[in-house]
Amino acid sequence: MLDNKALVKSFKYALEGIYFALSHNQNLRIAFVGAVLVIVASILFKVTAFEMGILGVMILLVVCAEMINTAIEEMVNLITNEHRREAKIAKDVSAGMVFLTLTGSIIVGILIFLPYVLKLFR
Repeated sequence: MLDNKALVKSFKYALEGIYFALSHNQNLRIAFVGAVLVIVASILFKVTAFEMGILGVMILLVVCAEMINTAIEEMVNLITNEHRREAKIAKDVSAGMVFLTLTGSIIVGILIFLPYVLKLFR
């Protein structure tokens, strides 16, 4: 049997996590603004459903990577307040994950939107 109270609690905790990440992470807020701009551009350019699906997955990847980065940074801060090499490596690798994900999503965005933009100038 499903435990509805536990399920509701788990959703509450998840929403609290999203709220924390959004309220404490400027880069995540920027990612959400970027996501809104991509969605608006997708509507204006009338991208295909397949392309919108790809853009949606890329948006989700960037947001999730940024949230994982936030979680890792908070955990490292909990473990140590000292400037330690290992803590720096953990934070740098986590930030690198976000950078690679964002770079990939920008490339995908260019590949999808470029033909639509070029059509405007023809």
